[in-house]
Amino acid sequence: MRGCRCSMIMGFTKPIEHFNLLRKKVITMNTLYVGIDVSSKSNVIYLMLPNGDKHSNFSVANSHEGSTQLVKRIHSALTSHSLDTVLIGLEATSVYGDNLVYFLREDATLAPFNRKIHVLNPKQVKKFHDTYNDLPKNDYVDSFVIADCLRFGRINKEVYMGDYRYKALQNLTRARFFAVQNLVKEKQRFMNVLFKKYSTMTQEKVFSDTFSTTALAVYDEFESAEALANMDLHELTDFIMKKGKNRFPDPDAVAKAIQKAARSSYRLPKTVNDSVNQVLSISITSMKALESQIKEFDKAIKSQMELLPNVLISISGIGPVYSAGIMAEIGDINRFNSQAALAKYAGLAWKQHQSGGFEAEVTRLIPSGNRFLKYYLCEAAFSLVRCDKEYSDFYHLKYKEVNRCQHKRALALTARKFVRLVFRLLKDNRLYCPAK
Repeated sequence: MRGCRCSMIMGFTKPIEHFNLLRKKVITMNTLYVGIDVSSKSNVIYLMLPNGDKHSNFSVANSHEGSTQLVKRIHSALTSHSLDTVLIGLEATSVYGDNLVYFLREDATLAPFNRKIHVLNPKQVKKFHDTYNDLPKNDYVDSFVIADCLRFGRINKEVYMGDYRYKALQNLTRARFFAVQNLVKEKQRFMNVLFKKYSTMTQEKVFSDTFSTTALAVYDEFESAEALANMDLHELTDFIMKKGKNRFPDPDAVAKAIQKAARSSYRLPKTVNDSVNQVLSISITSMKALESQIKEFDKAIKSQMELLPNVLISISGIGPVYSAGIMAEIGDINRFNSQAALAKYAGLAWKQHQSGGFEAEVTRLIPSGNRFLKYYLCEAAFSLVRCDKEYSDFYHLKYKEVNRCQHKRALALTARKFVRLVFRLLKDNRLYCPAK
């Protein structure tokens, strides 16, 4: 009976394997593979025939004119060899390949053919390159490796965003992300310089908000700690009330605390003090400019989000910034077959370490993934911990399971749980209804 079952399985397996081989053969025998090594000034191209032979290898300018030449040569290769499919691959290298992808997707010359564009992970290409022990490292070789990687077939499906609404949103959310990062760095630099002028004031945190309008006015408008310490208390109180627009419940107490901190701060030589004042003034101007940029980005993002269905905003604690960032990086949810694929794309998947009968219980997150999506998912998940009981309970449960890296681990697992929710809501296009 056991032998019969085995023969039955083999009987089904062989036809399936034979069909897959035939199917792959049909696909590959009608396909032109195009590997493109992208740089800022030029693109190196390798055209590979279905059997792996070289058709041509050339370089064109990374421009509209150069891309037009590229398309003409691809079209010539397709028609001369009676091919009906073209697979185009390039590495995800900074911004240099974006315009080329737009051009290749929109150009009508290749429209009659089955055209697919793959933006490959550079790590994937490098690993494939490493399988060739004797290959050198140059642009022409890189273009060959990309083309052969396409021919080999171990690649993901076409991943570039076809819906340009998401790409437009991504441009805005990423620009906002970097503006916020720059603001954080500028504030850190400001605090380091501020310590030189008002050492005690930064230590004792006289102001609840170090970067409030009133605080910045005190830092900027007084020449030195000594000048602030010797100022008439009533005049300082009036200054505090004016800059704070009478929002301080006890401005006199604030003025006294400021003068006390100023008196115990270090005194700087005049030349050094003058340079510190200049740095602080420029830094304040820079921070205000960045804050203004972020507000403009918020307006633009809000406008762009009106063009897209936003079901994530229905989740308590997930505001317009997080929802926009997540949607911008995911794009069309139909690009992903499962929530596991989405989690892997975000870098929220764990390495497997297994050998024989042993399997490690503690493993690290995979080093790859979309860092922007991972950031937004983690930040949103932590916000959910504060707003949603289910996620709060889950986070604290995972927090208590280990003694090391408690927050980092618990947050990553909570974000992984959040991925399942995001995937389901976007896939079904429905609003979130928390469990009661």
